[in-house]
Amino acid sequence: MTSESVQPKSGPSRRGVVAAVGAAGLTVALTACGSEDKASDSSTEQGGGATNEGAGGAALAKTSEIPEGSGKIFKDEKVVVSQPAAGDYKAFSTLCTHRDCPMVDLKDDIISCTCHGSQFSVLDGSVKKGPAVEPLAAKQISVNGDSITLA
Repeated sequence: MTSESVQPKSGPSRRGVVAAVGAAGLTVALTACGSEDKASDSSTEQGGGATNEGAGGAALAKTSEIPEGSGKIFKDEKVVVSQPAAGDYKAFSTLCTHRDCPMVDLKDDIISCTCHGSQFSVLDGSVKKGPAVEPLAAKQISVNGDSITLA
């Protein structure tokens, strides 16, 4: 009779499984962030303002609904449309560039983040108060007659 050592088959350790799950989650998060950045880059309009081209996007509002010198937030679309000067319409993401918190607080021409207090101009997307340092991502819109459409 031979005596063989009976050794349990070794499988992945608990620590190894947790590390693998964490790495997979990080990969997914980084991929999502990277694709969001590319999407906002491709949708950013060269001139920063609205175009008069027809677009197949979602109709947002009538031009008369956007106050001159201010704007209007479209919560479901995560966009704010503004009218810096008469007949000039611009759109920006309502996700704070500091930590991607959705912003819904608009007073005059300032949109504020309730997460950490950053403030942005809805007229040009610039940072008015930190901790955010990056401006809001521009969104492409089109104005056709009195209709504003998200491209």
